[in-house]
Amino acid sequence: MSAARPNVLLGVCGSIAAYKSAVLVRELRRAECEVRVVMSAAARAFITELTLHGLAGRPVESDAFDAGGDNDNAGGGSGSGMKHIDLAQWADLVLVAPASANLLAKLAHGLADDLLSMTCLAASAPVAVAPAMNRGMWENPATRANVACLRERGVLIWGPAAGDQACGDSGAGRMIEADDIVARLRRLFGDRPLQGCTVVVTAGPTREALDPVRCLTNHSSGRMGFAMAQAACDLGADVTLIAGPVALATPTAVAGALRRMDVISAADMAAAARAQLTRADVFIACAAVSDYRPAAPARRKIKKSAYSSGGFALELVETEDILTSAGRRHPHLFRVGFAAETEAVEANAKAKLLKKNLDVVVANRVGAGDGYGFDGDDNQVDVYWRGGGAHLDPAPKTELAERLMRCIVARYRETAHAREQSDTA
Repeated sequence: MSAARPNVLLGVCGSIAAYKSAVLVRELRRAECEVRVVMSAAARAFITELTLHGLAGRPVESDAFDAGGDNDNAGGGSGSGMKHIDLAQWADLVLVAPASANLLAKLAHGLADDLLSMTCLAASAPVAVAPAMNRGMWENPATRANVACLRERGVLIWGPAAGDQACGDSGAGRMIEADDIVARLRRLFGDRPLQGCTVVVTAGPTREALDPVRCLTNHSSGRMGFAMAQAACDLGADVTLIAGPVALATPTAVAGALRRMDVISAADMAAAARAQLTRADVFIACAAVSDYRPAAPARRKIKKSAYSSGGFALELVETEDILTSAGRRHPHLFRVGFAAETEAVEANAKAKLLKKNLDVVVANRVGAGDGYGFDGDDNQVDVYWRGGGAHLDPAPKTELAERLMRCIVARYRETAHAREQSDTA
């Protein structure tokens, strides 16, 4: 791990998977992390403080109102007697594994009634949770809503995995294994393939006004574009996120830098992109930009009574093709396009790759009623480039974006190397 011994505050909740936290502490220390452990009251019914104390090499914290504790300030906090503040300031990452349904609900609603939830609420460092619970609890709409809320606020959701459960059920809800968690942590604090690289990402829909009340738009939620911005930032990039009208929290800047620009119309998005792409290395055009806008938006609300025939003709004109314009203005810009298709997905995506002279195109089927694509938490995509392609299996958009960014980075490096070879030939 390239970061010098990151400080990982491990929270342990009441779950049968708490036994995995012992293995996790050992693996975190092998990965050269400094580890401190906070247990919930329920966690002590599944694993002892003595076990985790021995593995972490430090006393386990559990009492929010014990003014004693780590008085030698070994944790690097202020020694203020406000334990949750000291722990939150010490941590480079707050990792809750296992994270129970109760803990997820607390975090989603800002509840802080014990040391672990208080520390999570006080933390300015990234927060990651590894859910562990019965399949029915994981699939309950309340839990799903809480997880969606946490994702939008930038909390990293690691898992869960699917398989046999202690209760006899089988399905999603198992805490992911320690080696998987450590691998994700290495990506968070270690590899920075996009360090020094400037990335511009567009996300969400655009709105084209018909009148002051109505507009033309589409079903894009912006979740995939926001996840791509987060993934690029996690890999060390300096990211500008140009967002259409969406109800999403700004992604958390962890490894790189991230700033957000909000726009409404296709013209707004095109102008923002023009301004930002002058210094960009990579352009990821994930937004679902309107292809057409009304030629003459009405200045007042269009009244139904004004059209006695029961209908009216709407004249539309093309909007600027942001991806094509970017290629003309910046021929060395690495450009990634997205193709949301209802049919002939591969053929249409490859046609877009060639027509717009893209470096990579990401294709997914929408409108199939399978929960993927627009306005869903999960997605599955196919990636195409000249001479190759890859299929990425269904996953939450945050996880899929991470895998997709790795694929884009590989293509970007190959392209940059080829250009260097050409320039020196």
